Amino acid sequence: MKFSANLGFLWHDRPLPEAIRLAAAAGFDAVECHFPYETDPAEVRAALSDTGLPMLALNTLPGDRNAGEFGLYALPGREEDGRRVIRQAVDYAALIGARKVHVMAGLASGEPAHRTFLSSLVFASDLAAKAGLTVLIEPINMQDVPGYFLNTTDQALEILAELDRPNVKLMFDCYHVHIMEGDLASRLNACLPMIGHVQIAAVPGRGEPDQGAIDYVAVMKQLQQIGYDGFIGAEYRPRATVEEGLGWMQRLRV
Repeated sequence: MKFSANLGFLWHDRPLPEAIRLAAAAGFDAVECHFPYETDPAEVRAALSDTGLPMLALNTLPGDRNAGEFGLYALPGREEDGRRVIRQAVDYAALIGARKVHVMAGLASGEPAHRTFLSSLVFASDLAAKAGLTVLIEPINMQDVPGYFLNTTDQALEILAELDRPNVKLMFDCYHVHIMEGDLASRLNACLPMIGHVQIAAVPGRGEPDQGAIDYVAVMKQLQQIGYDGFIGAEYRPRATVEEGLGWMQRLRV
């Protein structure tokens, strides 16, 4: 298995170029991040070049976090803001060689939000296609983010089927899926054709994937058996330092 360090969680207190180099030193195969926009893309590109790590993905800006916003893409009336942040994300991704952009849906519900999300994803898909990028959508559990528009893989699969765009895929975060739906084995089987990226963390607590309710050894075996050949994103909160908690990676590689 190939593991990616999510630098929104791991080494998040370090400048992004330094975090990239720390991820390489720790043995990760790739990196991904959340909101890199305040970092000079030339510095990010240099760190990626120095380490040989690919940058897999980044997120669109979530809006005004002080006002409680957690994404813009499903918010009726905020379509122009959504277009602005996807343009920013695609442009930055192109500058650093990132492969995918995760668009954050936001806190919304109902049919107007569904229609807004679909129309916004059409715009994102067209824009990303011109740059050779994939767009990711991610169900997020209602315990951590009450009111988030996209909650389950079934909802995501319905949206992806209705959208029918080959460059829009599912971010399958095992932590969120387990909390909302359980039965990761059946969900992985059902979602495989649409999965664009997989992420892991322990349940509960969102710590290292070496404890808790999810047997990640079994998950890795299933991913191999069903033919998933992408990266596994480590998006967890370290219990101590990142380096002290990395024993899980060697066990899951086997």
